[in-house]
Amino acid sequence: VGAGIDNVAGVKLPVFSYYETGAATDNASLGLAGGGKKIAAVREKYTALLQNLIKLASLQTSFVTLDEAMKVTNRRVNALENVTIPKIEGVLDYIARELDELEREDFTRLKLVQSKKEAEMKIETAKRDAAMAEQFAKGLAFSKANEEDITAQFDAGDDEDVVF
Repeated sequence: VGAGIDNVAGVKLPVFSYYETGAATDNASLGLAGGGKKIAAVREKYTALLQNLIKLASLQTSFVTLDEAMKVTNRRVNALENVTIPKIEGVLDYIARELDELEREDFTRLKLVQSKKEAEMKIETAKRDAAMAEQFAKGLAFSKANEEDITAQFDAGDDEDVVF
């Protein structure tokens, strides 16, 4: 009987096999009146029975080993389904709720900032309109100030040469 290992779906299974030693037996001289033939027949039946027994033992150990591997895998699957996955789903739900709340806070903050800017723009526009009305009332021409050449105020000859 020889032993080996077979890998089935990542599970190492023991495998038994029958092999002959090669020793020849001389059964012809055994017994009287054809007893050697009966002993040879019994020997052949014993060999066939032994081969079947070895196959049976190999299958039984394979079944037991696969059964244990299945139990371990089922425990892992149950742990994932009943513990790990619900815990991860809870964390994901919490993160989603927090992100929604942060989005609502940002939206509210943005609306407040926009309303403050609009109020400041209204005040600025009112001040500008009041200033324009005041200048118009004094008789100053607003357009003359815009038509004045701004480059006339600067003289390029005043600059010193810059050497790099």
